[in-house]
Parts: sequence; structure tokens; C-alpha cells
Amino acid sequence: MPESNVRPLGGDTRANWIRLRTMILLRWFAIAGQLTAIIVGQHWYGLKLELGLCYMVIGASVIANLVAIFIFPENKRLSEGENMLMVLFDLLQLSVLLFLTGGLHNPFALLMLGPVTISAAVLTLRSTVLLGSTAILMVSILSQIHLPLQTETGLILEFPPLFVFGNWIALIIAIVFISAYSVRVTSEIHSMSDALAATQMALAREQKLTDLGGVVAAAAHELGTPLATIKLASGELIEELADRPELREDAALIREQADRCRDILRDMGRAGKDDLHMRQAPLMAVVEEAAEPHMGRGKTVHFHHLEDPQRQPAIQRKPEIIHGLRNLIQNAVDFAEHDVWIEANWTETEVSLRIMDDGRGFPPHLLGRIGDPFMNRRAMPPGRGLRPGYEGMGLGLFIAKTLLERSGAELRFANGRDPAEPQATAATYFGAVVQVVWSREKIDARTSGLMVNQTENKPITA
Repeated sequence: MPESNVRPLGGDTRANWIRLRTMILLRWFAIAGQLTAIIVGQHWYGLKLELGLCYMVIGASVIANLVAIFIFPENKRLSEGENMLMVLFDLLQLSVLLFLTGGLHNPFALLMLGPVTISAAVLTLRSTVLLGSTAILMVSILSQIHLPLQTETGLILEFPPLFVFGNWIALIIAIVFISAYSVRVTSEIHSMSDALAATQMALAREQKLTDLGGVVAAAAHELGTPLATIKLASGELIEELADRPELREDAALIREQADRCRDILRDMGRAGKDDLHMRQAPLMAVVEEAAEPHMGRGKTVHFHHLEDPQRQPAIQRKPEIIHGLRNLIQNAVDFAEHDVWIEANWTETEVSLRIMDDGRGFPPHLLGRIGDPFMNRRAMPPGRGLRPGYEGMGLGLFIAKTLLERSGAELRFANGRDPAEPQATAATYFGAVVQVVWSREKIDARTSGLMVNQTENKPITA
């Protein structure tokens, strides 16, 4: 799955997740609450209400629900426009009901926040702005124009003008704040959900490739004996059929095809990997495997290790480690001018890698956000040509960071200079540096129980 094809889901897509039945059920709860409030207010508190008009407004919601139930199927999912219209209807219905029951003098005016919050959670920013503006307009009208809320004795229940003004200001601020807050938080949640789904898909793809390599290696191992037998038998036939050229050519063809099958299996098995090597490998071998797809892209990749290569740890060949390192190396190759350096180091307690390039480095204002999914390209100041943002800086590095942290690694992002030019100025060499550090006990195959003792092959004796 190409990472550049993954995009965060917008509100118009998320709106299609909402079933019509869900909105109908919520509206039934609202209708029940409105009826309860009117009945209790009339019979328990002696409020004088325009019952006919109130029941007519509530009845409009009942009719709308019944029409939706009988016309549309149960599994219908609302489009962006349909969802917006349903929420707008509920907002206007509640506004009319508040107009009949005291406007902002009615404590239930707080419910005007409900439709706006729903809109901010599931609809696009445009729909949310429209519904929020409508809510502010309705609240402003209700603060000035409404039927008085009075008891049967003629006592008018109303707040002092200062309290009404305060309620109006508070509702407007709440509408704006809750809308902005809900839009921001919901966007973050969905972006993270989309990015985690992409990470799982990338890991599953890498796992399938690893499993396929294991199957091919096992097949190459299992087929080695019968192919050797075929080759031996065909060789004997070639010698015995020296006086029959036509049959001798067939035996030679059999031997040639057996050799070809052996070569094909050897290539597919990646130079003789067996089950042991599919589970563990030397650190630099894993790093070189991760870098291999990007070795021929016009940039020179240098490998360095600071310790004795004979003592390098044998680490677990986990798909998340290989794919995570591959994404980091891809990012370095994409932005390098000429060279990329991969430096390995290990001690008794930790294993570390540094991936550096001679490009222009990460934008300083984005260093603290590297690893966030779907970073906004517009976040870069205009005219700044330092390592321009692209999808890989968002989702690609997020996938790498998530997968490597899953293996127990800690990642640090910084800018540095070309290590081959210690006297160069920072303006000339200001490449990006990514450091990956594992605790050795979390990655070393010896401490994880995956290490298998490799003994010398012994000849088979009869």
C-alpha cells in the first residue's frame, strides 16, 4: 500500500458513518424530554403555556421521525447534506419551542448547544459553521423576541436584564468554544485512527512478505534433496547413454532444468535464508536489508559501525523493525543531496542507530511535531525551502515511529552536519539526524529467547 495514497478522512466521509436510525433514536429521546418538560411545568408548577402550539412543534418532530422510518431502510446511512439538514431541523424546532416558552428566560435554552456539538463531531467545518451561525442567530433573536413564561396566577417568570444579557453572551461563547474544541479534538482522533490503520496495514504487508520469504526458504530447503537426486540420476544416465545421442540429449536437458530450478529457488530464498535467519540476523544485516530498496536511487548510502563487527548483536528480524527503518532511510534518501550515513553502535546495555543525510535538515519549527500523522503542508512558512513537507513527513514518519516504538525503541529527531566534513559550515551541511535507541534486552535475540546455537555442519555417514 503506497503511503502517499493514504489521506485523513474528512467530515463528509465521517458523516456517512452515521445511520439514520441513530439520529431517529436521538430525536425520540429529545421528543420524550420536551413532552415531559411541558407536562411537568404545566401540572406541577402551574405554568401557563401555549399547549396547542407547543404540541404542534413537537408533533412536527414526531411526523418527521415517522416519515423517515417508513420511507427509508433501517440500514440507511446519512450523507453529509442529509445529516446537516436533520441537525438543522432539530435546531430550528428547539428554537421555536423556546420561543413559545420564555426564550432565554427558559433554563432549557442551554440545549441549543446540542445540535452544534453533534455537527462539530461528525460534519464538515462548513456545515458546522453554518449550524453554529444559525444557533447564534436564534439565540440572539430569543433574547429579544419570545412569548413570556408565566404562571396561572399571571406572574411572569423572567430573569433580570443583566442575567439575560449574560446568558446570551455565555451561550454564544459556548457555541463558538465547544464547536472549535469538538472540531479540533475530533479531527485529531480521526487522523490518529486513520494513521494507526495505515500502520497496521503496512505492518501486515511486511509480515506477509516475511512469511512468504520463510515459505520460499523452506521450499528451497525441502526441494534441495529431490533436485539433487534428479541431477545425480540424470548424470548417470548421460554416461550410460553415450551410444544413444537422442536419449542422452533428453537426460542432459533434465539435468539442466534441475540446475535451473535450484538457481530459481536460491534466488527466491534470498541467498539461502533458512528458518533460523528468518527469526534473527546480525544488526548490520537487518539494517542493510531495510536499506536495500533505496540503494539504487542515485544517492550513496554509507554504513558505519563503531564497535568490533564480530561482536555485533544478533537481533530479532521483526517486520516492524525492518519496515520502520526502511521508512526512515527512505526519508533520508528522499531529501539527501548526495549521501546518507547509517551509523550503528552497541554496548552491553543498548543498541543504537543514527540515520543522517546531507540535505537541508528538518524545518526547525516542525522538529517538535515530527511523527504526528498527516502534518499540514501549510504549516511551513512561505518561502522556506528547508526540507519541504510532503506526505512522508507525516504518515511515513508516523508509521516508522509507531512501529519502532512498538519494538521498544526510542526515537529522536534533530539537525546536524555532514560527519565527513567536520570543518564545513552549518549553512552548507545541515542534514537531518534520526537516532533510534533500543534497550539491548528488548532487541537482542540472545536475551529474547530466539537465539539458536549455530554449529558446524557435519558430514553424513552411512
